[in-house]
Amino acid sequence: MGGAALAVRDLVAGYGPVSALRDVSIDVPDGAVVTVLGGNGAGKSTLLRAISRTLSFHGGAMTGGSVTLDGRPLDGRGADRVVAAGVSQVPEGRQVFARMTVEDNLRAGALGARGPRTAKAAALRRVHELFPVLAERARQQAGLLSGGEQQMLAVGRALMASPRLLLLDEPSLGLAPLMAARIGDTIREINGQGTSVLLVEQNAALALRLATHAYVLEVGEVTLSGPAAELAASDEVRRRYLGVVDETAADDASRATAAHPVLSRWEDSR
Repeated sequence: MGGAALAVRDLVAGYGPVSALRDVSIDVPDGAVVTVLGGNGAGKSTLLRAISRTLSFHGGAMTGGSVTLDGRPLDGRGADRVVAAGVSQVPEGRQVFARMTVEDNLRAGALGARGPRTAKAAALRRVHELFPVLAERARQQAGLLSGGEQQMLAVGRALMASPRLLLLDEPSLGLAPLMAARIGDTIREINGQGTSVLLVEQNAALALRLATHAYVLEVGEVTLSGPAAELAASDEVRRRYLGVVDETAADDASRATAAHPVLSRWEDSR
C-alpha cells in the first residue's frame, strides 16, 4: 500500500459569515508526515474537515480554492467518496460509538472502503497488530475503554478503510504523557508502513518530532512553514509553541530577581 500526495491551494472556508480559513495552501508529499500547528481557533480542524469533505456536517462550507489527491480533485466529492479515494480522518475527541462494541466500531470504519473481504480482513489484522488491546477488548463496549484506548480505537477505525492518507486531529489531546508518546510511536509506525499523514496537534514538541515538514496556522492563515527541524529551532516557534523562553530574557529575569529579591512574606504565602 502506497501513500498519497495531497495539495491544498488557496483554500477559503468558514461557517456562515465567519471566515475560518483564508487562502491556505499546504502540501503533503507521498509517504510524508506533515504537521499543522496553531492555537485554539486557528482553523486547524476546519482545514481537515475541508479536506475530508465533512465541513458541511459542522455547518461550514468551502468557498474557494482546491484540494487534490495525486492530482485528482477531492473538492466536490461527498465524504464517502473521499474515503473511497483513500483519505480517512480521525476526529478530535475520538468520537467512538460508545454503545457499540470495539469490534463493531472497527467494522464501521470499513464501510466506505473499496475492495474485497480479504482486504478488510487484512486491515483488521493490521489494526490488531498495531493495537493488541483492541483484539482483547473486541466484545467490550467502546465507551468503557480508557481515554488512551479510545484514541487507539479511533485510529484503528480510520485504518480499517486502508487509507493512503490519514488525517489526525489532536490525537494526543487529554492523554497522559506516556500514552501520548505511545500514540506518537504508532503514528511513526503507520507512516513507516507507507501511509501519508497530515497531523493537527497542539503538542508541538511531539508533532515536530514526528513530522518532516510543518505549517503554523494563525487566525486562518499560514504564517510559517518549512522543514520541521527548522521550525523546531525557530525562536518564535520555541517561544510560542514549545514553551522555551529566550536565553537572554531568562538571564535578564535572573538578574532582576537577584537585584530585587522577593519579600519573605510573599515566599511564605506560596
